[in-house]
Amino acid sequence: MTYQPVPIPAHVPEKLKITLWDFTWYTRTGPGEPFEDLDRAFEQAVERGYNTIRICAMPYLLFGSGLDTTAASFGPLGGEYAQGTRWYDVKHRTTLDARHHLVALFEAAQRHDVFVIVSSWEYQQSSSFYGDRTWYDALTGVPPEERAVAIAHAQADLYEHLDARGLADRVAFVELHNEVQYGMLTDGLEPEGGDAVVPLRDRLAAGLDAFHERLPHVPVTVNYARVPVDAMRGIPDTIDVAVFHPYLYGVLGELAEHLALRDEDRFTTERARPFLRPGAPGYEEWQPPREDMWRKDATIVGKPEIYVHDWCDADAWDRYLYEHHQEHHQAMRLKLDTWLDVAHDFSARRGVPLVFGEGWVGYTPLNTWYEEGPVGAEVCRAAARKAHDIGAWGSIVCSNAAPHHPMWRERALQQECNALFADGGPADGGAAGA
Repeated sequence: MTYQPVPIPAHVPEKLKITLWDFTWYTRTGPGEPFEDLDRAFEQAVERGYNTIRICAMPYLLFGSGLDTTAASFGPLGGEYAQGTRWYDVKHRTTLDARHHLVALFEAAQRHDVFVIVSSWEYQQSSSFYGDRTWYDALTGVPPEERAVAIAHAQADLYEHLDARGLADRVAFVELHNEVQYGMLTDGLEPEGGDAVVPLRDRLAAGLDAFHERLPHVPVTVNYARVPVDAMRGIPDTIDVAVFHPYLYGVLGELAEHLALRDEDRFTTERARPFLRPGAPGYEEWQPPREDMWRKDATIVGKPEIYVHDWCDADAWDRYLYEHHQEHHQAMRLKLDTWLDVAHDFSARRGVPLVFGEGWVGYTPLNTWYEEGPVGAEVCRAAARKAHDIGAWGSIVCSNAAPHHPMWRERALQQECNALFADGGPADGGAAGA
């Protein structure tokens, strides 16, 4: 029998214009940090044309771990470690009543008429910011084959918690987890091809079944890093939304490969030295304090990548990308068009709406400006037009367009791209960055 997807609630917008608040809405609430004042963060989002945020709602911490979260501590990875790394540059350790903070976020969303995509980054990195390792240990204590089901039940409990407080109308849809093929959900599985999309299918299907059984009226899905054009058969039949993260990389991928940023066996300090600031310590020397070393295990981000991003010479980095961009220009544009067309075809065949919850160029050091500058901005414009043209339900400006990234100050670009996605625009003329 063909699966009939759960319909999207009628009150949810026809277009989701998404800004990626991930786990940062609870890790960076200290003095002067971007989420110290939730109302102000929502006001700024609406000013920039957004009507949806996408978050790690910490469902397993709140509803699966059994931990007392009335005084939950969140903060940096320790010392100066990761302070130059995007998403990890948390400045203060703060204490929150975590369930209260979740409710406060949804109450603010309701005040500002913003919707929420409820997801989880817990089996990738969320627990690395916690005050101690108990959240991480609770997550890894679940047998790998049961983790998707455990997350599903936690997400269902979270939805019911919101519903009991009159806040569930803010939920656009639920994702069991972020980028399922990269993280601890795949533990014990052998990759097939480039990653674990196909081997992971049965685990995810069980999780989706568990959520559907609990909340048959709530749309739920899982999302994927990239558009897995070589493994679409691995996506479970019972998703209600098709969600992909099309990171193009291109010239950025060339640089990451040249530096071996995601290969600890090949990486050396000397390989990276031309892209580091003067006085950078050696790779082996750059560590969190001893008591925080467990945090390195609690995040899947490559440790050479954190080291290089922390000590990056932003000018040298961007200069390399600009000098070599043209060699990758056509391939990046072809990849954008092909991946988005495949995603559209897949969603049309499954009869589910299509969302791009992250994407465009890739993971750049915090203080570099390639994706935010004239070349990267044109990638954002081209992606917004393409997402509009294929009828995507939701899309981002780019992953860096959020309160905790420097790009947030580029208000006009975000307004422009949100308008292009929602309303369309002139045909792309093939500008240099697109």
